[in-house]
Amino acid sequence: MNRYTLQNGLRIVVEPIPTSRSVSFGIWVRTGSRDETPEISGISHLIEHMLFKGTAKRSAKDIADLFDGIGGNVNAFTSKEYTCYYAKVLDRHLPIAVEALADMFFESQFDSGELAKEKNVILEEIAMYEDTPDDKVHDEASRAAFGDHPLAYSILGLEDRLRAMQPDDLRGYMSRQYRTDNTVIAIAGNVDEGKLPELLERHFGRFDRRGGGTKPVPPVFRGDYIYHHKQTEQHHLCLSFPGCPIGDPKLYAMVLLNNALGGGMSSRLFQEIREKRGLAYSVYSYHTSYADSGIFTIYAGTAPKQTKEVLDVALEQLADLAEGGLTEAELERGKEQLKGSLILSLESTSSRMNRIGKNELMLGRHDSLDEMLERIDAVTLDDVRMMIDRMFAVPFAVAAVGPDDSAVSALRRDCLVRSSH
Repeated sequence: MNRYTLQNGLRIVVEPIPTSRSVSFGIWVRTGSRDETPEISGISHLIEHMLFKGTAKRSAKDIADLFDGIGGNVNAFTSKEYTCYYAKVLDRHLPIAVEALADMFFESQFDSGELAKEKNVILEEIAMYEDTPDDKVHDEASRAAFGDHPLAYSILGLEDRLRAMQPDDLRGYMSRQYRTDNTVIAIAGNVDEGKLPELLERHFGRFDRRGGGTKPVPPVFRGDYIYHHKQTEQHHLCLSFPGCPIGDPKLYAMVLLNNALGGGMSSRLFQEIREKRGLAYSVYSYHTSYADSGIFTIYAGTAPKQTKEVLDVALEQLADLAEGGLTEAELERGKEQLKGSLILSLESTSSRMNRIGKNELMLGRHDSLDEMLERIDAVTLDDVRMMIDRMFAVPFAVAAVGPDDSAVSALRRDCLVRSSH
């Protein structure tokens, strides 16, 4: 993997894969819903949509036709901490993709008619989300963990705020947040590195927006309870615990802990709740890392009459974990599982582009595959115990969506705190 900077300071990361016939190209900007205020909630995601809605020389249809015409695809996504615009094309079409994405990035018009239509599209997206309780509960879980901190904001935003946004609001936000110092270009695939600097200098050399960003404030884990009443067939439940930031040296210990507790079909929660008792179709855990914090979440969806039993079994498993930690066998199985999924995930140019882009943007460093495998192998049961103690040091957070909350509201959210010592 190679790194260099353009004359304007824009960082470029390239992973050449000569055996591939495709190239993935991404523009990563370190801005997302975390950088918003309540008044402009949803603006990062709205801008991401609007960059596809026409430039000075291309309409939205022209952009779609261009990529369809070369057999490539173009898309984007917004997260809490970054936004990415990317394309995957045949290697010979890279110059077309670079020019088109640069055009969208610098020359989008933010036409008021297109903006009105796109707001409506996002309002429909919000409505769809509200109608999907097993999605909705994860947003509520963030709020239960982080309160009114921007990390708890919905990426989609708030309806009334979105309706009020005008083209100048979007331009103002872009001028503050889309800067050379927090933007990275990532490329993976079959590239001619001799020609690449000139190609990128030609299309991105004019990017000259610096400084002005504020350092985000880390959240405090709150351990609140949030219940959203909705007439659903199932109760959707999330229990959340403090996790690890993205650069934490013990992050792999947390990933292995997640694997053993709820990360797959052989995990404790899946085996106990679904396989042994048949209490839930969907039960799992996951860990999310942010720049300066993290959150570990357990999810289950179950019939209202089984809610108490599901919670009892989950808390039993957590108490066992707090008491006895993981077994050596669980740790070793988790390591092999993690190494396998890591290696398999690097088989496509798009996943490699994602990895190097995110690493450069969020960490400013890159571990080789061998270094990552070594770090996984180096995790000990003591490292995992440190993560367990961190998770259970404070009361956990609870979020629930469903027809009643009698079983959930009766939970003692501090019930695991004392058993971890």
